[in-house]
Amino acid sequence: MGALGSQVIALASEVAVARCRELAVISDAEHGTTRTFLSKGMRRANDRVAAWMRAAGMDVRMDAAGNLRGRTRVEGTPLVVASHLDTVPNAGAFDGVLGVMIGLGLAEMCGTSLPFPLELIGFSEEEGVRFGVPFIGSRAVVGLLDDALLSRQDDDGVSVRAAITAYGLDVERLPEARLTQARGYVEFHIEQGPVLESEGLAVGVVSSITGQSRYAVTFTGSANHAGTTPMHLRQDAVTAAAAWIVEVERYARETGGVVATVGSVRVQPDVGNAVAGSAVCSLDVRGAEDAVREQSVDYLLGVAEREGNARGVGVAVELRMQQNSVPMDDGLTQMLWDAVAETGLPVRRMVSGAGHDAMVIAPHIPAALLFLRTLGGLSHHPDESVRTEDVAAALRVGAGLLQRMGDAG
Repeated sequence: MGALGSQVIALASEVAVARCRELAVISDAEHGTTRTFLSKGMRRANDRVAAWMRAAGMDVRMDAAGNLRGRTRVEGTPLVVASHLDTVPNAGAFDGVLGVMIGLGLAEMCGTSLPFPLELIGFSEEEGVRFGVPFIGSRAVVGLLDDALLSRQDDDGVSVRAAITAYGLDVERLPEARLTQARGYVEFHIEQGPVLESEGLAVGVVSSITGQSRYAVTFTGSANHAGTTPMHLRQDAVTAAAAWIVEVERYARETGGVVATVGSVRVQPDVGNAVAGSAVCSLDVRGAEDAVREQSVDYLLGVAEREGNARGVGVAVELRMQQNSVPMDDGLTQMLWDAVAETGLPVRRMVSGAGHDAMVIAPHIPAALLFLRTLGGLSHHPDESVRTEDVAAALRVGAGLLQRMGDAG
């Protein structure tokens, strides 16, 4: 690109970062950044992003799953650029949100010059915080919101269906959220890991996303007084859970090609002077090879049963998510690879250890995913950060990809 193009992209990168910072102030919580599915914070964030979309000359609507959708005013089959606007609790400013802001920047720079429309989607939910199941937004776009998911309840007993209604949306119109035609799907996302930074690279092209299995594992014992219940007569749910958690760590450390995490433990009655009656634990197992992941899950759930039986503690398992590894589309990924090479940047092919909306979309629409360097490899944390020059690199790559797709017809 010429000097003017470089100046335009540099400004667009600064705007994208500033917009992410501005959205980070919008939160469900008094302190920090927390936005969950169809919350008050999400409504305010959607309003802000919708205003930016309209200022960019896009037609804007919200579908029945709460996905914010802007489309440039060009006839034809769209290319979808998307990521999510929800966050984990006490999040950083860039996970998901940066991808939407890069897409908005591309629409502002290139939208009217393309022979096809850009459809920008800010997914309403990807993190799985409120209902314990992720990807509600992208599932709706490919028609995968079934009655079981719509009936799931949050901690306050509100179902997904009721949350949609309370937000002012019509659950009966969910079929209209489905994307029936698209040239492809492109997602820009921070790496959320240390690889690109360790290699001094701004961006990486993702070839596939690892499979993942998520469970809720509930240990149910007997709550009792901490002082009067002899050790040999206890049915301590936390003790069983603790022994299992240690084995989860040991097994994953010693098994190649898999990572396993227990990131949440909820205890009842959760007081210091009582033997715990129940412990509800999360289990997240990921791996590039589905067979290794599945074998690991079988072993770890068996260990949970063993540790429970040893203490007279019941064990119940609930599947929250089962996703095989997902390859990105070869043709679209090659075009993305070529667009990176054309900028003069080194090209790095990567496998994503984190789940992204692209993994839901890819079985239905040709999809590609570009990672940006994450400073310190830090994500899901208030100190999450990016370099403005890396955002500029991603915008250059995105503009190059759009030009290639336009030239291809």
